[in-house]
Amino acid sequence: MAMIMKISEFARNLTQDHEQVVPLSIFVAILCLCLIIGHLFEENRWVNESITAILIGFISGVIILWISKWKSSHILRFNEELFFVYLLPPIIFNAGFQVKKKRFFHNFLTIMMFGIVGAFISVAIVIAGSWQLFPKLGFTGLTARDYLAIGTIFSSTDTVCTLQILHQDETPLLYSLVFGEGVVNDATSVVLYNAIQKIDVRRLTSKAFLLIIGDFAYLFTASTALGVSAGLLTALILKRLFFTRHSSVREVALMVLMAYLSYTLAEVLELSGILTVFFCGIFMSHYAWHNVTDNSRISTRHVLLTCFKHVFAMLSFIAETFIFLYVGMDVVDIEKWRLNTLSIGNSLGIYGILILLILVGRAAFVFPLSALTNYMNGGRSSSITFKQQVVIWWAGIMRGAVSIALAFKQFTYSGVTSDPVHATMLNVTIVVVLITTMVFGFLTKPLVNYLLPSNGNNSSDNRSEPKSPKEEDMTPPLLSLEESTSTNLLRAKDSLSLLINRPVYTVHSYWRRFDDTYMRPIFGGANSSRSAC
Repeated sequence: MAMIMKISEFARNLTQDHEQVVPLSIFVAILCLCLIIGHLFEENRWVNESITAILIGFISGVIILWISKWKSSHILRFNEELFFVYLLPPIIFNAGFQVKKKRFFHNFLTIMMFGIVGAFISVAIVIAGSWQLFPKLGFTGLTARDYLAIGTIFSSTDTVCTLQILHQDETPLLYSLVFGEGVVNDATSVVLYNAIQKIDVRRLTSKAFLLIIGDFAYLFTASTALGVSAGLLTALILKRLFFTRHSSVREVALMVLMAYLSYTLAEVLELSGILTVFFCGIFMSHYAWHNVTDNSRISTRHVLLTCFKHVFAMLSFIAETFIFLYVGMDVVDIEKWRLNTLSIGNSLGIYGILILLILVGRAAFVFPLSALTNYMNGGRSSSITFKQQVVIWWAGIMRGAVSIALAFKQFTYSGVTSDPVHATMLNVTIVVVLITTMVFGFLTKPLVNYLLPSNGNNSSDNRSEPKSPKEEDMTPPLLSLEESTSTNLLRAKDSLSLLINRPVYTVHSYWRRFDDTYMRPIFGGANSSRSAC
């Protein structure tokens, strides 16, 4: 007994002397546990890292709740500013730097339709549905701005589970669409959220919605332009200011700091830092990286690329795991549940309504926009099969880090709230994220393996990938004495149709010529005449 009292007193004194270090150390230890257990279940057919983090967070929350004598299940308080300012930038920059630009920009219009038009459709459906159905289940007290914010909160996708299964080399088209839509959708949700905060919600007229669209267009364009400018400026500095052969660290540091500066500058100017740092990463990869001094590029090229790939992937993993750990702990947060104003039956109804709205909202744009894309392509290139459409639809059902961060930003102050309505909405967000991640994430691997078996991945998806003119059947429509007249006429007709439907000079070819003629001489880039984007 005396030994137990001494240990208890030692732990209490340690906590008092290191009030901030001890909780952080415990949380880091739990993160390490997630890493180990996630590795053990890596090949499991049903479990992924997000589910593992939520389960460990839930168990940890129960233990902490018991130790604290049922007062709190947290050892750290979630701060949305921590997520947006420190955790999100390296994730998005890595996405832009590592993206395969040729595939991304070839599918650019489809990605933009999914990420922007689709987000608007999903937001509208979630807002309309929640506005009409929440009061019928006794959930009142939300303001008009809250309902508009709910639309953006539950329209932000989390494609981590799906991207862990898809591969760029095996399913290039599908990976490009899911990855691109995920980044653009997150940016669109955040931009829409910021635009909604600026409008007068007391006068929700058609003019107000036009102002939202106009503000969104401005934020989207200005954020993209800022990211492109930061990437080009970095490339110009590296090209014009010759760094010595011993300055590879300075070159790498300059690229990283300029990318982070573009993100923070966008936030200061109330733009979208996600879009800014994403396009900054793309243009740094296309121009600035190739201006690294020859000696530095030879000695550190492999190390730098490996560093970018693994360090930013590590930060991405930590950020996502941090969020899902907190979600697991927050499920058993007694303080929020005590403030909950809904009965169990009404709570289940709210959860079901939101999940149904998410499902309908995604289906309302994925399938129609995919059909529109296939029609615009004439079924010749980048066609999206129905099975691929189902995977794209499923990939965006799960909600994650951005949804949690926006919910805390809307309904708390520094992670704390005493408003019963806001506390209830936080509980609803946590549970919806939990359900969509656990249930839909649980079924993601089996669904993808069933719809896109490994034996057919390459063949089906590669058929959807566009081929270059050299790979097309370019047999000229010349007469052949060895073939019949009908065969010659049919060949001529097909070749003429190919010429009409596939002009020699496409938008992509014009950009490549402009890039090689004007951009590369100024900003640098690969020596190859073929542009990566």
